Amino acid sequence: MLAYRLLEWQRPPELVEVPVPEPRPGEVLVEVAGCGLCHSDLTMIEMPGEIGDLLGWRVPFTLGHETAGRVAQLGDGVTGFAAGDAVALLSPSSCGRCEYCLAGRESACLSGETGRGYGRDGGLAGYIVAPARELLALGTLEPRVAGPLTDAGATSHHAVRRARPVLGEGSTALVIGVGGLGWYAVQILRATTPARVVAVDLDPARRAIARELGAAEVFDAVPSGLVADAVLDIVGNDATIAAGLGAVRRGGAFVLVGSGGGGFRRPWFDGLPREATITAVQRSTIDDARSVIALAAEGRVRVQVDEYPLARVADAYAALDAGTLTGRAVVIP
Repeated sequence: MLAYRLLEWQRPPELVEVPVPEPRPGEVLVEVAGCGLCHSDLTMIEMPGEIGDLLGWRVPFTLGHETAGRVAQLGDGVTGFAAGDAVALLSPSSCGRCEYCLAGRESACLSGETGRGYGRDGGLAGYIVAPARELLALGTLEPRVAGPLTDAGATSHHAVRRARPVLGEGSTALVIGVGGLGWYAVQILRATTPARVVAVDLDPARRAIARELGAAEVFDAVPSGLVADAVLDIVGNDATIAAGLGAVRRGGAFVLVGSGGGGFRRPWFDGLPREATITAVQRSTIDDARSVIALAAEGRVRVQVDEYPLARVADAYAALDAGTLTGRAVVIP
């Protein structure tokens, strides 16, 4: 089969031929129907080898961590699935045995630094293997487009969950950045909270999408004087962090999702909202993934993708990098 693999650090990935993997006991072979692309993939492509070594990653490996498809073969001992079942693969990796996993907090698992598409073979290929515990039944959802729910959707759900305690009747939620994750955040806020949703993005096309998805108001910058009970910063640069923290009501919540390299240097007594909860969200839990898949199956969360064949995967990454996509880029092997 063909696979899009990072063969050496800081060298463009290549489409190469590799063997179809064999499922071991407890694993499932999945025929990939679609694999979503993520900005973190671009970071991996440019990553120095010493950073990869620190993370425990070894090249070569196949990119792609937003994967869905159909069961092709069951390894010994696997039950609960059958050939042809539509499934998605959990995006974050977790061990299933540590105190965090046993408490349903897989996003904090110490084994999560390496996973499918980041250090191990991912879904930009014809087939992929995964432990049965990391498969999610899709039911009637089309696996061709469901992959982004496992990362962009599940991470956004996790962020909304962290903000939900302050989002009662009459509350306001501010989403900064309405790209691949932010547009899920707008929908999940609308579907699971009574909050009035305000969205901010520099791109007028994305602001229009946010309005279509249910945002009550949209702006190209955080308005002066806006007070929000919760702020979800999907960008994470210096400007958005400062503006987001400045908009949080006392006792509210600020959830940092984006990894735009920003920081906050003002003294706590001058800049941080009093009694607010400030959280940095990384990854998501199994329950987040199941919940957002259920919302999509109910029609309460819409999945919009720009499809590319595997032969044009480099074009898909170029469009992602240029910011010209209208949805989540999904590569169809």
